[in-house]
Amino acid sequence: MSDPLLSVTVITRNEGHRIGRCLESVAFADERVVLDSGSTDDTVALARSLGARVIQSADWPGFGPQKNRALDAATGHWVLSLDADEVVGPELSRSIQAVLARAARGEALPDAYWITRSSRYCGRTIRFGDWRNDRVLRLFRRGHARFSDDLVHERLVCSGRQDTLSGLLEHDSVDSPADAREKAERYARLGADKLRARGRGGLVPALTHGLWTFLRGYLLRLGLLDGSAGFAIAWLNARSTFLRYRLAGLPAAVPSSPGDPT
Repeated sequence: MSDPLLSVTVITRNEGHRIGRCLESVAFADERVVLDSGSTDDTVALARSLGARVIQSADWPGFGPQKNRALDAATGHWVLSLDADEVVGPELSRSIQAVLARAARGEALPDAYWITRSSRYCGRTIRFGDWRNDRVLRLFRRGHARFSDDLVHERLVCSGRQDTLSGLLEHDSVDSPADAREKAERYARLGADKLRARGRGGLVPALTHGLWTFLRGYLLRLGLLDGSAGFAIAWLNARSTFLRYRLAGLPAAVPSSPGDPT
């Protein structure tokens, strides 16, 4: 049997409330690989019920290494990497399938494709600020790209030719203000380790970078036009930046858990 044309990879932990939407949006894929790191909810059962191949890992090495693990488990000629809180929109679905059809015909194609992502805050689409539409490199030929080894804010690295797909990747980043606060604080802790390794951090940098983050997102990038959601995002990002630099100036703490890939 020949290898599948498209593999979709997703890393998860306790994503039972949204893994279904994610996997159903890529039902056209030949293979869907879910790499789970210790879910205690019904994530694994739901993913399997939808036809995904689920692999379970005992540890949590960070976002970049974990996504590379999922990539190594994929067998398709092409790979689409998704987060559990992302859904492939209808136009994007058609764009991806058009690329696959061209690949099946043996046409010369780029090695990777950029995708425009539309983020939502507690169900509300964000059009300005730091969460305005961004581009992510997610669809690529297997063997032509790898994720960086960053513990957080990883990126896909591809030196080959790249293009952009039409359509949107819908990103339901947070479900509630409490979820947003917890996620921002967790990312700040992970990011602090990277800053500390570079000899950066401390109270003064925390204050200055935190203030700049708020002004950039709320004023310069017009987050104020998103109303209360725009203010909440600018404040959360500023607080996360402050915590990241503040924690980086303190001695490293011994981790008490394997982390959380969401």
